Amino acid sequence: MKQVLQDLQKGSTYLIDAPAPQVSPGNVLIDTRVSLVSAGTERMLMEFGQASLLQKARQQPDKVKQVLGKIRTDGLAATVSAVRSKLAQPIPLGYSNVGVVREAGASAGGFAAGERVVSNGAHAEVVSVPKNLCARIPEGVSDEEAAFTILASIGLQGIRLAQPTLGESVAVVGAGIIGLLTVQMLRANGCRVLAIDTNEARLRLAQSFGAETCNPVANDPVSAGIAFSDSWQGMDAVIVTAAAKSNEVIAQAAKMARKRGRIILVGVVGLDLDRADFFEKELSFQVSCSYGPGRYDPAYEQGGQDYPLGFVRWTEQRNFEAVLELMRIGALRLDDLITHRFDIEEVGAAYAALGSDPAALGIMLRYAAPAAERAATRIVCAQIAPSSGAPVIGVIGAGNFASRTLLPALKQAGANFHMIVSASGLSGAVEAGKAGFGTASSDVEDVLGNDAIDAAFILTRHGSHARLAADALARGKHVFVEKPLAIDTAGLDQVRAAAAARPDRLLMVGFNRRFAPLTLRVKAALAGASAPSAIVITVNAGALPATHWTLHEAEGGRIIGEACHFIDLARHLAGHAITGVTATGQAAHPGTHGSGDTASIALAFADGSVATIHYFANGAASFPKERIEVFNAGRVLQIDNFRSLTPFGWRSVGKQKSWKQDKGHAACAAAFLAAVCEGRPSPIPADELFEVSGATIEAARQLHHQT
Repeated sequence: MKQVLQDLQKGSTYLIDAPAPQVSPGNVLIDTRVSLVSAGTERMLMEFGQASLLQKARQQPDKVKQVLGKIRTDGLAATVSAVRSKLAQPIPLGYSNVGVVREAGASAGGFAAGERVVSNGAHAEVVSVPKNLCARIPEGVSDEEAAFTILASIGLQGIRLAQPTLGESVAVVGAGIIGLLTVQMLRANGCRVLAIDTNEARLRLAQSFGAETCNPVANDPVSAGIAFSDSWQGMDAVIVTAAAKSNEVIAQAAKMARKRGRIILVGVVGLDLDRADFFEKELSFQVSCSYGPGRYDPAYEQGGQDYPLGFVRWTEQRNFEAVLELMRIGALRLDDLITHRFDIEEVGAAYAALGSDPAALGIMLRYAAPAAERAATRIVCAQIAPSSGAPVIGVIGAGNFASRTLLPALKQAGANFHMIVSASGLSGAVEAGKAGFGTASSDVEDVLGNDAIDAAFILTRHGSHARLAADALARGKHVFVEKPLAIDTAGLDQVRAAAAARPDRLLMVGFNRRFAPLTLRVKAALAGASAPSAIVITVNAGALPATHWTLHEAEGGRIIGEACHFIDLARHLAGHAITGVTATGQAAHPGTHGSGDTASIALAFADGSVATIHYFANGAASFPKERIEVFNAGRVLQIDNFRSLTPFGWRSVGKQKSWKQDKGHAACAAAFLAAVCEGRPSPIPADELFEVSGATIEAARQLHHQT
């Protein structure tokens, strides 16, 4: 299938061929007919991409602070690499999609194949969209009309927050697509409307929809608003749908509003507010969140949990349905808003018009390829001759870790890339082009069932690791699993049984810190020690929002998902089996997995060594991320953030410091590939993998029972 992407480094927009996505249980798989370019949002993204690196930095001062903080903690080289990797990741464009349902997921009730639907899907020939972000299109509403549903819902949510009543005077500042749709819905609500914009053609459209108008170039908008209002008292409400950097837009809105008037921000403008403008009139100011209640709530959008109508009358989906009903009864005029039509193959011309044509308003993209042509879940990206002697690998998962860390490490190690799979299809196709895979797919069976693939790399979300690892082992693959190996004992037992049934296949977990150069130096120093060690590992993990996927119960939580790294590191440095686990911690985020993400884990080892792992999410970002201290026989070895090693009392160990952080990812990947290629045992013995995974699950269990 074809999909539109934006290059954030250069600002260019282009088509990519990608496998069609898979439908998940709560999603609807849709064959697109038309999609609408969001003139405001997508023009802003184009301009951001075309800006220089300095200009990008000026537009995002908060990100600059993060970058400076990362330089201090991780070093310049690691930070530059991370920034370049982030900017090199293209983003899919579009969120106003109309098409026909091909397939509804098992829990996407209410939708059936063959139905026309609108969704917030991207500009792509096939999209997979959560059911709560889709709505059926009524008879009598054309595809092109329905394509305005999402943008109209943004305006409708602003209207709902303004709570206008019949006869009230409302100003709409900004007569782009959303502004003009807002004008029409306000008129349908019985309001008197003043549209404010500098574009005369758009003001004429607003007039045709029943609004009076003001061009700030020719007339003072504040005076115009007060004159338009009832008894010269000021506007009852002002809805700002404009995009501008100036603070003047909100200042003018406050000045034209009546006492206790309402100002709703739908667009993006400067927000350096003057308190006096709001204080004397007791004005209400509120920022509208996109399509309405449910937006950015994973439980609603991804989990499919609807809000009870009796408590939340208008959700995102119900706003979509309300807009579609206005279209059905003819309350919205939409043909006048369409200025351009392009086939999807002409996407370059479409975005050129968006950037250069001042008359551009509604730009419609059309999709005419037969459904069968766009339905392929596997595409050939390049003809690649296999490297002699190197194992052929297939990768399942193409997220941030794969893109930024592991795939570059595998490429550096000389991996023979064959196939990459991602459920969306898109991320796999992007990474296939960057890393040099021959094939991209959205079907995991294409890796697991492919006899040409020697080793499977599993880089998916945590909850799927055990199932995929066990399946890959059973199919005769060598398996590399990005941590954790499993999120519960049932999954761990499943992998253990699969590994026991195929002792000729290697199983490896991406515990890369074992392979870091500074870890190797410490391990070598400890090799000559006869006394047990005391190990303290402090991890300044940083806070995550409660909605972050790693905190979800289905993914095991952060202790299982991340602290396992440090349990393994302690096990490696101690060099003896774990004999005891004790964990204490703070309560988890409400509504998330019970193990929390601020905890201390104490480990005991068979030789008398002990370790304490402080995994804390409540520290300062400016503090180093990771510190390892090993106490042994009156001596101490200290690793700071995998950039420096400081010995205390060790004559045989010198101080080391590097400007480049190295956590051992490249060495870890290379060790696994070499073991597969040369027929050697796994770089980490399977018994240790199961031991560490079991200890991690036990720590999480104890923490769960404390909350």
